[in-house]
Amino acid sequence: QVQLGESGGGLVQAGGSLRLSCTSSGRTLSGYSVGWFRQAPGKEREFVAAIRWNAVFTKYADSVKGRFAISRENAKNTVYLQMNSMKPEDTAVYYCARGLVSSIGTSVDEYDYWGQGTQVTVSS
Repeated sequence: QVQLGESGGGLVQAGGSLRLSCTSSGRTLSGYSVGWFRQAPGKEREFVAAIRWNAVFTKYADSVKGRFAISRENAKNTVYLQMNSMKPEDTAVYYCARGLVSSIGTSVDEYDYWGQGTQVTVSS
């Protein structure tokens, strides 16, 4: 059984930073890609960033490229999302998810296990 948990969300002013963590209890994340998605009120869940199991390859949505950085520590079974230069439009619930395969996907259908989400609010 895989249970993912996100932490690190909160309220930040525009231009500020937050670091989200995604930790798996139970089975390891090693060998799987991990993605971050977000969902704002009234909008569909959208891809933010993903990282391959060996951390060599990463992918970002255009809206966060250059501001967000995804990384992972397989020994700690944890994936991070460092968010810098944050904007009000980054406000959403952020979810981490385990990929179905080791390659990186940008669609929600390419992920099987999901966390409960953590709220991120950026004030202007």
